[in-house]
Amino acid sequence: MNKIIVIGNLGRDPEMRYTPNGQSVTSFSIASNRKYTTAAGEQREETEWFNVSAWGRHAELCNQYLTKGQQVYVEGRLHSRTYETRDGQTRFVNEINLTDVQFLSRGPDMGGEASGYAPGPGPGGMGDEGPPMEEVDDLPF
Repeated sequence: MNKIIVIGNLGRDPEMRYTPNGQSVTSFSIASNRKYTTAAGEQREETEWFNVSAWGRHAELCNQYLTKGQQVYVEGRLHSRTYETRDGQTRFVNEINLTDVQFLSRGPDMGGEASGYAPGPGPGGMGDEGPPMEEVDDLPF
């Protein structure tokens, strides 16, 4: 199983673009903070950054309703890839391919709503969310 859930705040406004075949994709980053106490009793805070890619309808919703600083719940698949920079260096990237999102804080376009929910499509919908529910009942565990 490959599933990641992160709650954090947007580090930048989402950026939407289109693939050559016309599919929309929105990219953004979120920061998740963790507070802890060291063995010496010192309070520390650590921030972990995650890159997120949303596709299709999710891309449109994220681009429309999310802005820098908003708190968001993101669920998806962790995807690793490499790419080559313009100067020939190879880079390695982990990113979340979004399957579900919940807008946890108000954005300027959300009106009176305190949160919004954009669930992933069900069986037969766009994306790759896993087997249809009727197949899940046949699993041996």
